[in-house]
Amino acid sequence: MYTTLVAALSALRHNRIFEMVVITVIIISALEIGAKTFPLSDTALLITKIMDRAITIFFLCEIIIRFVAEPRKKDFLKSGWNIFDTLVVVISLVPVNESEMALLARLIRVFRVLRMISIIPELRLLINSLLKAMPKMGYVVLLMFIIFYIYAAMGSYLFAPINEVLWGNIAIAMLTLFRVMTFEDWTDIMYETQEVYGFSWIYYMTFIFLTAFAFLNMVIGIVINVMEQEQREIREEEAATHPELQDISNKEVNAELHAQISELQSEIGEIKALLLAQQAQPR
Repeated sequence: MYTTLVAALSALRHNRIFEMVVITVIIISALEIGAKTFPLSDTALLITKIMDRAITIFFLCEIIIRFVAEPRKKDFLKSGWNIFDTLVVVISLVPVNESEMALLARLIRVFRVLRMISIIPELRLLINSLLKAMPKMGYVVLLMFIIFYIYAAMGSYLFAPINEVLWGNIAIAMLTLFRVMTFEDWTDIMYETQEVYGFSWIYYMTFIFLTAFAFLNMVIGIVINVMEQEQREIREEEAATHPELQDISNKEVNAELHAQISELQSEIGEIKALLLAQQAQPR
């Protein structure tokens, strides 16, 4: 009986329609949270309260289905996404209006939107890749901080007499350089210093090249590299779990290669026939 129930819930869990229903409820939850930030009538507030309770009950049932459908319960708890979903659902059960933790409960309900990531595999891949890229990006951020510090010290020494508000000390200068890096009216800052130091544009051009272009491309390259590794690991896991799918994929690739080779052979034969026909014509 229990085995039949687990199999049925597992089939429901992996059903595409059920996944779309869950995504729809998450979107409705996000809209309901956003609606509460506007002034609402008493009727609208009552409707949102009913919707909130219904959504909470739905998420509770959905997390129970996922837990029961898991053959090995320990594997369910090993997934960080499952733990996150469970915490969001459990804290959502805290009453919003009749508790000292009302503010915390409201804030936790905002995180329901993040459940979209745990439901959609492509979003999980992006987040996992970003998290795995963090250690590598740490060195890039450290190098960027060194560049910021050097340029901020130079800017403070050179440009503080020109504009104390923007270059008064190294901390303010770093904030100003962050504004320059994000291209927020940075030309106004450059033109102001150029009136005193005509070649100060070199300072800004080199800083922008190092930070906005070089370091940004480094970060993008690291994330793309980690994403490729994640996709490769997913394909290897799928091949190990379902070797028959790998065999089918290999057969499809081989069939496509054979078709392309046959097409090339036929084209070469046609070209050869045309050349022989041209040679046979009397000159």
